[in-house]
Amino acid sequence: MASIGILTLDIHVESSHSLKEKRHVIKSLKDRLRQRFNVSVAEVDHLDSWQASVVVAVTVSNDRVHAEQILHAVEAHAESLLGGDLTGTGIEWV
Repeated sequence: MASIGILTLDIHVESSHSLKEKRHVIKSLKDRLRQRFNVSVAEVDHLDSWQASVVVAVTVSNDRVHAEQILHAVEAHAESLLGGDLTGTGIEWV
């Protein structure tokens, strides 16, 4: 049975003073996560906020342990890129 894992990243871009600045940070994060981990990534909430964002990364695997390893690696990498701007995370399974 396939496992679908969803990692939610709550982000507060403290240094952003415009949507353009925030979108630059979020786009860079999404591109890096897609390229490095081959996951689907999308910004899903606070689209019009200058500093807040919710980004999700999704992976599908026939092995839940493997999917969990990928999502934890994505989370660690996002934390290394964002530092204190990453304010919360969560993993859900479908």
